[in-house]
Amino acid sequence: MKSMQKHSIVLKINGNNYPIEILPWVSLLDALRENIKLTGTKKGCDHGQCGACTVLVDGKRTLSCLTLAVMKQNTEITTIEGIADDSGLHPVQKAFIEYDAFQCGYCTPGQICSAIGLLSEGKAETREEVQELMSGNLCRCGANKGIIDAVMSIKNNAYE
Repeated sequence: MKSMQKHSIVLKINGNNYPIEILPWVSLLDALRENIKLTGTKKGCDHGQCGACTVLVDGKRTLSCLTLAVMKQNTEITTIEGIADDSGLHPVQKAFIEYDAFQCGYCTPGQICSAIGLLSEGKAETREEVQELMSGNLCRCGANKGIIDAVMSIKNNAYE
């Protein structure tokens, strides 16, 4: 039986290049957490149903547990660790704090990445639209009202 060969790839994450060797079936989530040691992205269901693993790939919301790492070369991956910058927290992070949009915090990294992606899509104008477009990110603690309030505060230019 022939052993599987690892692939040498470079992932650009939060503006930095990370050369790694991985098997072809390794998910982006596992590459982030296990190979690169960026553990802010959470593993929830590992089936793409909870959204805890949401990251941004080229600015678009992506479920990293359903994405093969080898397919994400030549893309810009942003994890929760890359959201804030030298000038401070991202406006979405500030809004999550202001509107108490988390309790246990486990889903928060995926919620924040999803909210940033959602806002850049420019689709959601109403609470109902935000609720629908964020429905792939589950909060089992019940902070959904705070999450929607935080996203709507950004829509209403409260944190520019």
